[in-house]
Amino acid sequence: MWKNAIEARKPFREAHLDAARSAKDAGLLVTSRALGDPPHGGLFIFAGGDRGAVERFAEADPYVLNGIVTTWRVEPWNVVV
Repeated sequence: MWKNAIEARKPFREAHLDAARSAKDAGLLVTSRALGDPPHGGLFIFAGGDRGAVERFAEADPYVLNGIVTTWRVEPWNVVV
């Protein structure tokens, strides 16, 4: 969940995007998207099965550290097609 996401995220947006870009460049992150219009959440898709790496990414995310993202979870998924 995001609280007041559009305004509240502004001071942390570049750091958040930089972290996502770094994770993508490192091969950890496949893609990410904001959900909703206006945004009310987000979806990050990570490569591999290293749950700990994903949790460390989330715990260090500027939106999480600064209370913009108030809840998050890691869910495994299986690609069918």
